[in-house]
Amino acid sequence: MEKLIINAAITGARNLRDIAPYIPYTPEEIVQSSIECWRAGAAVVHIHVRDPESGLGAQDPELFRQVVEPLREQTDVIVNLTTSGIAGRNLPNEDRLKSLELKPDMASFDAGSINLGGGVFINPPDFLDLAASEMKRLNVKPEIEVFDSGMITTALAMRKKGQLEDPMYFQFVLGTPSGAVATPQSLLHLTELIPDGSIWSVTGMGKAHLPMSMLALAMGGHIRLGMEDNLYYERGVLAKTNAQFVERIVRISREYGREIASPEEAGKILGLSKEGRK
Repeated sequence: MEKLIINAAITGARNLRDIAPYIPYTPEEIVQSSIECWRAGAAVVHIHVRDPESGLGAQDPELFRQVVEPLREQTDVIVNLTTSGIAGRNLPNEDRLKSLELKPDMASFDAGSINLGGGVFINPPDFLDLAASEMKRLNVKPEIEVFDSGMITTALAMRKKGQLEDPMYFQFVLGTPSGAVATPQSLLHLTELIPDGSIWSVTGMGKAHLPMSMLALAMGGHIRLGMEDNLYYERGVLAKTNAQFVERIVRISREYGREIASPEEAGKILGLSKEGRK
């Protein structure tokens, strides 16, 4: 079975310290948590940054730079930056894509709109067209985030037009209040819709976090984990670090007999261009 790619989603844009006292906020904290996850076995880190005043997600290129540059200096981890914008606000398309100026290895490509976080997470066609164009121009691999099956339909239509290229990388985000449910049937259905040769990963929100990981492990998919998606290490017990989640999956995966992909190995599986990984 293909080696397992672990993608650590470090902080997200919404969970605040009133409910998540250990979640990284500052660039320094995000860097430290990312390094801990890399050392524990994560090949990819999925990065949001936080506004220093509100604590909510930001798309400030300077904040991203303060995370990306130390990670490049100190690790070989695959850097995956968000383009999702700020929680509760609809930024101009160009502002959402400013993180691409740092030429990350990968960036999120949310392939449709959905009710999320008390509002609408808007990803209209003009944004998707621009995002696909900019990622192609800058050799940034799109992480096609899928909250329901219609987003796969959208991504495949864009593939047909040449806007998205093979091998496609799908990140299934299951268990959000208005998205696809986090069940074995749901995950199986989504994997059956994507093209042969595609790579897929899954994360489950909250209590679905570990069950979805176990399904991916057995089915040959890959795993996203971290405080962006789940705050609890076990029932009633908050995780104190993102690395705790990584360490657990590494331990379980090796007991299962599936080895962990290094960043270099993950880059080959994902089809990252050598130019994009410089």
